[in-house]
Amino acid sequence: MKADTNTSDHAPDIGSDGAASGGLSSDIVERIECTIVDIPIKRLHKLSSLATAEQNYVIVRIETREGVVGIGEASTLGGPRWSEETAESIAAVIDRYLAPAIIGKPVDGINAISAIMDKTAKRNNAAKSSIECALFDIISQRLGVPMHRLFGGAVRDRIRVAWTLASGDPGQEIEEAKEKLETRRHNLFKIKMGALDLAKDSARITKLASALGAHADLIVDANEGWDEPVAHRLLDQFDDLGIALVEQPLAAWDIEGAVRLKSRSRVPIMVDEGVFSPHDALAVARAGAADVVSLKLVKHGGPTGARKIAAIAESGGLSLYGGCLLESSIGAAAHLHFFASLEKLQWHCEHFGPQILVDEIVTDPIVYEDFCAVVPEGPGAGIEIDPDKLRHYRRKG
Repeated sequence: MKADTNTSDHAPDIGSDGAASGGLSSDIVERIECTIVDIPIKRLHKLSSLATAEQNYVIVRIETREGVVGIGEASTLGGPRWSEETAESIAAVIDRYLAPAIIGKPVDGINAISAIMDKTAKRNNAAKSSIECALFDIISQRLGVPMHRLFGGAVRDRIRVAWTLASGDPGQEIEEAKEKLETRRHNLFKIKMGALDLAKDSARITKLASALGAHADLIVDANEGWDEPVAHRLLDQFDDLGIALVEQPLAAWDIEGAVRLKSRSRVPIMVDEGVFSPHDALAVARAGAADVVSLKLVKHGGPTGARKIAAIAESGGLSLYGGCLLESSIGAAAHLHFFASLEKLQWHCEHFGPQILVDEIVTDPIVYEDFCAVVPEGPGAGIEIDPDKLRHYRRKG
């Protein structure tokens, strides 16, 4: 699997707190509104711990005193089974606690607002991320620049993007993957495992690797689905099959088991659910429990927290991967702006979410071409809500 080695020099135009370096006056947070939307997906998405046929999002709209509007998104996956947050809890925490705490604050005081949110609510990282991304959207709009300029500027304008195979039916998955290859949408595939019994999953991955391995790179994701003996057995098989990377094979808490697994595996190991906070990242790096860290804004509380995770990971010798939680084009855009600003993103990204939805709620969806997702151009996040679609998919009642 070819890693991204683009390390072009770049100098930030905007400080890390999001404040303008020029003479642009500050603006004030005036209003924060949450909308829960439910959008069906094109086929069943099965993980080791859940299966879902629709995606739930909280769309956050922040309006400033001067009338500038920023949009953020919090994505969830199958309710509270992937993490403790749900669309309902995110909207409730924002409406009842976070919004009252930050209304009236300067929009360009990102670090101060982040500190306020951390004091107001523990964890709730997806809720905080949606607010922070909306604020970055506002600031970059006011400056007339793409959002990635607030993170120091883009090192890349497109990112190789993985497609996830997660129906559990190898025949269907092979046809799905071949269509992506033929249309030059994806030549990197993540295979969700752990939902089937071991024998069926083992036979399935063998079929997929045989059919696709000569044309694409393959990643396996267990979503904490295995114990140590099963993971050891499968890693030997994955090495023989040429699997490029294995994500979160063991439970997030099992750092000691992850260390033992990594010490004997010839396939690189990636941690996802095991790293939400900077403390998690530091523990994994110190223990030598992984080779790669999956970054997600919803896990890390937004770009500010994700930058801390990336710095700790790189300092500990871990590579970076751009993870997703089936975001729509709104959440994908924020992620792509952030990922574009990272000096190294060795294992690319997986922001295919908009393509699996039956419909979009934006007027200008993310562009996918030549096996890459194209980073939107601004000003702001470069994404605009379609009000009719938002009303259509808004949760009733």
